[in-house]
Amino acid sequence: MKHKKKMEIAAAMIGLLCLGSVADSVPNTNITTVLCNSGMYASSDPFSVSLSYIVEELETQTPTQKNYDYYNISPYPNAFAYGHAGCNINLTTSDCKTCLGVAKTVMFSGCPKRIGARSVLHDCTIRYEQYPFDD
Repeated sequence: MKHKKKMEIAAAMIGLLCLGSVADSVPNTNITTVLCNSGMYASSDPFSVSLSYIVEELETQTPTQKNYDYYNISPYPNAFAYGHAGCNINLTTSDCKTCLGVAKTVMFSGCPKRIGARSVLHDCTIRYEQYPFDD
């Protein structure tokens, strides 16, 4: 009887260990900070095209980069936008992309029409400016 009880406990422990190894992780998207540049741009400003380009690039390219760290500049010389994004290196590619999507939404909600903004979440960050920068 004691042997049967030990086997049941051992089976339960193995089951819990296996469960932990197949569980999906979820990025921590708790907001650490959102910072906004005081300068603003108009919807008709060429900067809005550059900004759309750079934010899309940050969101799609960062999860494919080594260590999830990516800088870029828009290709439009009449109104450059500079950007940087990064994710916690322990995230999966999919979780990095998810986190950056939340960070982007938080950034644009808190900083509408700004020439620069930064959103820092627990597991990722995204930033853009109208000028070159180094984080």
